[in-house]
Amino acid sequence: MSKRNKISAIIPARKGSERVKNKNTKNFAGKSLLEIKIAQLLRVDCFDEIIISTDCNYAKKIANSFGDKITVHERESYYCTSQVPINEVYSHLSSICKFDHVAYIHLTSPLLKDESLVKTVEEYNLVKDPYDSVATVSELRHYIWYENKAVNYDPSKHPRSQDLPNYYCLNFAVNVLPKNVMKEKRNIVGNNFLPIYLSEIESVDVDTPLEFNFAEMCYENLHG
Repeated sequence: MSKRNKISAIIPARKGSERVKNKNTKNFAGKSLLEIKIAQLLRVDCFDEIIISTDCNYAKKIANSFGDKITVHERESYYCTSQVPINEVYSHLSSICKFDHVAYIHLTSPLLKDESLVKTVEEYNLVKDPYDSVATVSELRHYIWYENKAVNYDPSKHPRSQDLPNYYCLNFAVNVLPKNVMKEKRNIVGNNFLPIYLSEIESVDVDTPLEFNFAEMCYENLHG
């Protein structure tokens, strides 16, 4: 039987959304992104505490509606601005966790499946050298250019997209790492993380009005 780490889950939910106003709490398929993510974390039962870190009164009200299974962290205004370096926010939030391991989970990934979340936590419980953490990623099969030069292929030997190098990108749906690493590195990506691949649909991150509407349509199709 694999070890079972005690894990604190953090859902960041500040009110200062710039591209989609009130993104975290506005109506999304009859609920809100915050409600959907809290319900998922409770449903999978992988975590020993669930913390909602927010400066939004409405988000606090939503979190409190789930009862004492949810801890509300009232984030200081300094750590809620767009000007504060995100590394400072990560370091600060590591200090509010009760347990030695942290799952940092963005509520902007509403299409993440329960089984993928469970798998990510299970992989973290099994992780060993050379890895110290896990992070969900998305496969990147695109012809990438930078400063008018191809990055990941030779244009003179144009490959098929399926033959491109196995690049991947962080999608930040789930990151799990030791609290001390998060604190010292001031990041939610460990020193050497094990990538956990998500499907294209699960990797959708809600950051713009178009993504919000697209994710809502997909969610309604998947969940009715």
